[in-house]
Amino acid sequence: MNSWTSSATKSVTTTVEFIPLDQGCRPPPPSPQTHSRNNSNSTMAASNGIEAAAQRLLSPNGAEFDVTLLDQVVAAAYNPIDPNRAVANKALMALQDTPDIWTKADAILERAQNPQSRFFGLQVLDDAIRTRWRVLPPEQREGIKNYVVGKVIQISQDENLMTTEKVFLSKLNLTLVQILKQEWPHNWPSFIPDLVGSSKTSEILCENNMQILKLLSEEVFDFSRDQMVTEKVKTMKESLNSEFSAIYYLCEFILEHSKRPSLLKVTLQTLQRFLTWIPLGFIFQTQLIDILLNRFFPEHMFRNDTLDCLTEVASLTDLEPKYDPLFRKLFSGFVAQLGNIFSPETDLTQPFENGSEEDCIFIQHLAIFLSGFLKAHLKALETSETQQSLITGLYYLVRVSEVNDVEIFRICLEAWHMLANDLYQTDNEFKRHGYGGSVLNLGNNGNNNAAASRKFMYGPVLTGVRRVMIAKMAKPEEVLIVEDENGDIVRETTKDTDVIAQYKTMRETLVYLTHLNCDDTENIMLSKLTAQVDGSEWSWNNLNTLCWAIGSISGAMTEDEEKRFLVTVIKDLLGLCENKRGKDNKAVIASNIMYVVGQYPRFLKAHWKFLKTVVNKLFEFMHEVHPGVQDMACDTFLKIATKCKRKFVTLQTDERVPFIVELVDSLPTIISDLEPHQVQAFYEAVGCMLSDKGPAVTIDRP
Repeated sequence: MNSWTSSATKSVTTTVEFIPLDQGCRPPPPSPQTHSRNNSNSTMAASNGIEAAAQRLLSPNGAEFDVTLLDQVVAAAYNPIDPNRAVANKALMALQDTPDIWTKADAILERAQNPQSRFFGLQVLDDAIRTRWRVLPPEQREGIKNYVVGKVIQISQDENLMTTEKVFLSKLNLTLVQILKQEWPHNWPSFIPDLVGSSKTSEILCENNMQILKLLSEEVFDFSRDQMVTEKVKTMKESLNSEFSAIYYLCEFILEHSKRPSLLKVTLQTLQRFLTWIPLGFIFQTQLIDILLNRFFPEHMFRNDTLDCLTEVASLTDLEPKYDPLFRKLFSGFVAQLGNIFSPETDLTQPFENGSEEDCIFIQHLAIFLSGFLKAHLKALETSETQQSLITGLYYLVRVSEVNDVEIFRICLEAWHMLANDLYQTDNEFKRHGYGGSVLNLGNNGNNNAAASRKFMYGPVLTGVRRVMIAKMAKPEEVLIVEDENGDIVRETTKDTDVIAQYKTMRETLVYLTHLNCDDTENIMLSKLTAQVDGSEWSWNNLNTLCWAIGSISGAMTEDEEKRFLVTVIKDLLGLCENKRGKDNKAVIASNIMYVVGQYPRFLKAHWKFLKTVVNKLFEFMHEVHPGVQDMACDTFLKIATKCKRKFVTLQTDERVPFIVELVDSLPTIISDLEPHQVQAFYEAVGCMLSDKGPAVTIDRP
């Protein structure tokens, strides 16, 4: 066959001549004698078992390849209850390793009755294309190419056949792309024009052609690094770029004129692959964004695929400033369209929990779009005409951040970390210039006003971000007590490195947010703590995330702010521990008390009575046999002893003797319930206290 166009306008039977892969012409239809021989072979297989059938397939006796026999072996190999399954699998592997098995691929694909046999035939053909293509004679390469192209067209021209053979056609498309990687563009320069031309003759054929273009783009731009040499990849990229205008205008034509939903969906999916590499002119100097945003995004059927396309555009970075107005227009238009779907005040947690799979995918893709856009173009959106759209978009991202999905939250977290860090750095510059220069600071007044204005503009959004961060705080590495899948409180046995990394990012973000508005952070945390104490929002998870958040902002407050805040927190937690009943409840509260106090050594060093109360509470926890509590008590005691060691070995106000003396006197009682490794940690802490050498003393000598 010479081109896709000619084969699209005539029937396959009259234009496509399937050239057999081993001889150069199509084999004649099976004769009556052949049918008789096949029947006798089937009888032989039935009587002599699968091993005889396997041996017959593997025997190089020049006989015609028996596809019926292959169907029997494949059926046994894929039947989990067949006693000969292992033998059949072994036979198939041996057959696949046979050097010339690929020459039988056309016979297998044409005559096999078992679908798995046809996939086996495609697999051996794929292997030959990948490993033997360059050493095959030109007529055999042409035969394989014509056969695969003809088979693809035969199936994709018939809508019913394309539906029933959907999986097989997908595999066949992949085989065609393997050929393209070998032949295009040097030996097959007409491929793109032929493909585009044939697409305009039939929507059904066009639909599969789009699938082929999508696969080709993925192979060239996404998966090529490990499969093709650099020079080949470069040549294919240049060819695809040079011929992309024809592909683009085909896509645009389909999006504007087609009414076939399946074709429109695959075109959007193909376009999304193209948007990662196409020249910017096709994005910003055409009607593409307008078509996507105003025609397809409002339609539920196409919304997710359209959002994927818009996300690729939104994530473009390192562009010239002349594109900023176009990004502003895109973002404002998107937020306006999103407002027609749901408002920024909508709680998405229930729709995500109870919604369809499409709805959940939409929320996830919305997180990717908003997060990517803000990371790439935040400064471009900080203008008077787009300020309201920006704030509205951020409120949408807050709503998305609230849904109960770890992966979606991590996507949002990247944007919140970037925003909080950016505002913190700007605020630091403001303070440094505002208070570090002259009294009037005339030279920096404009910059300082801009910095203060940014902080004020984002203020209401950041309150929502603080609430989300506190409610979803990840578990710190120091916390050893966790809730298992059965709802029981147990000792953690393995470390989740993803959770640890997430905690570090969340801690940094919350520290930035606390620096930007300490009072807001404190008010949110104390109101949540009050809800734990009065029981209105009591749960292990709520208390855990709150206390992990409280511990994470250590050092972000001034000393006076920290004192006022922590006195309330520790008193409430100790009271909660006294009042709550149940071993599991007490274990959860104990772990949170230990984590919080271990994070604030500055406060403990400045307030001896609190420090003494905390340490005595740790000694109580060392007698608690609930899994993990004793380990965490010893670890926290060691951390406090390291940071506050001088307070334990010097005489404090209203004390008879230094605390270390009392500790040594009661040491046997304290460690009576500890395991050997816990006793070792305890003694390490005591040794750390005793290592303090006291304040340096300067002696003035005459």
